[in-house]
Amino acid sequence: MAETIEFVTQPRQPHGSREARRLRRRGLLPAVLYGHKEETLSVTLPRDEVEKAIRHGVRVLDISAGGQVEKALIREVQWDHLGKALLHVDFARVSLDERVEVTVPLEIRGTAAGIAQGGVIDQPIHTLAIECLAISIPESIRVTVTELQLGQALHIRDVVLPPGVKALGDPDSIVVQVKAKEVEPEAVVAPTEAAEQAEPEVIGRQKAAEEGEEPEAKAPKEKGKG
Repeated sequence: MAETIEFVTQPRQPHGSREARRLRRRGLLPAVLYGHKEETLSVTLPRDEVEKAIRHGVRVLDISAGGQVEKALIREVQWDHLGKALLHVDFARVSLDERVEVTVPLEIRGTAAGIAQGGVIDQPIHTLAIECLAISIPESIRVTVTELQLGQALHIRDVVLPPGVKALGDPDSIVVQVKAKEVEPEAVVAPTEAAEQAEPEVIGRQKAAEEGEEPEAKAPKEKGKG
């Protein structure tokens, strides 16, 4: 489970993209806190600290806002077009006994036995949608592929999950498999244009030789009278 930390927020007024840019220049991050049929709060937090927490896999925080501390799930994160600078975060209120739906990364562990048989690893699914307690969200889910032979696959139903975690989605979806290497077909050399043009003449000569005759020459076209 990811570490839970606390951030102290400040109320945010006014709103708008110009104000958001001004806050970011000051090292602050615009954010909202909502949920549980309570008031939606617009707040600011220290951007560098929040960004560091997100990159380290933190999913649930203690948010100090409006004079009280609340558990909050990082529900949505907005980055710049390069994926480097954090622009905005949505926090959803959660309780200790509340189950939530989130997406976590899948981490492949081990070397599949099928690799030695000439296979290659193919991983169609890199993240997994799960349901679990808000305070028990795993940073990632490990998938061990050591025993996977050539031609074999692991499906969502085969993934070993932590206690209390339920996988969502189609149980028959392939998470990882060992496939045979694709062999590229050999290039076919096309006959040259000259060879294609010469071939009828060769065939004609061969036929004439077999019949003991010379191939008949074509008579020149008669010039039209003026």
